Amino acid sequence: MEFLTKVWAKEAAKPQEIEATSTPKQETTKSQDVKASASDEIKESPEENTTLKKDWGYDLYPERRGETFKPKWSRILFGLEGQENIDRYKCEQNVYWCVKNGPLVKLMMGALKSSGCAIDLRRHISCEVCDPSVTGGYDPKLNQIVVCQNMAKNKSMVHGVLTHEMIHMFDYCNNDLDFRNVDHLACTEIRAANLAHCSFLSAMFQGDASPFNVKEAHQNCVKSKALASVLAVRNISKADAIAAVERVFPKCYADLEPIGRRIRRNSTDQQKAYMEGPMYGYDVY
Repeated sequence: MEFLTKVWAKEAAKPQEIEATSTPKQETTKSQDVKASASDEIKESPEENTTLKKDWGYDLYPERRGETFKPKWSRILFGLEGQENIDRYKCEQNVYWCVKNGPLVKLMMGALKSSGCAIDLRRHISCEVCDPSVTGGYDPKLNQIVVCQNMAKNKSMVHGVLTHEMIHMFDYCNNDLDFRNVDHLACTEIRAANLAHCSFLSAMFQGDASPFNVKEAHQNCVKSKALASVLAVRNISKADAIAAVERVFPKCYADLEPIGRRIRRNSTDQQKAYMEGPMYGYDVY
């Protein structure tokens, strides 16, 4: 618990700063995993809806609750909103391109198919307008990946979102993942950060690495991203979230299925992982 505890202690030493920034910081985390379907939301009372939003971050994905996005005239005038149909079309084009050309997305598609959870693009991937603090998410109630069309606007970002969320989908398909169990949630976030995001370069930008801790940089990056994601979707204390991440970290960090390796930036690791898929018994597209 050493790294996360040190970071937490450093933040705790600045109570005024934390009070001003803690809520936005939790809301700006990119990886959100658990949302409510529209049908389930309708059945709940207003009080229960409020609790669900507070506990699970459902309000980050308004169209998950059956709402229709309504652009504001002030933002339309500045070109910030009002092109939702165009954005959706471009998002769907990027999704299709990634499915056809993205090495990790193709590997994940094959792994899901081999596991009995084949993806139908029309059913399992949805481009939607989301809160600006997120780029995507996974809805286990509908078994559906959300790509935020207003935030993930290029092929690279969509490829990252799809890979990240497909890892959650793979865990849900193969490991009886329960997103209401904080340890399960921490584990799948650790795996997604480990396999899809963190590298030494990203750790440097995130502030988790320096020339003096190269060996631990990747692990620290993974812990930070996983902690931020857990706090974003669960209404628990930071101490409880840290405890959950540290509790499951050794086992979940060592689990590299189905990608089989940690991906380095500006390398051929993605292509190698894709080519190695059949060696682990996974179909490849």
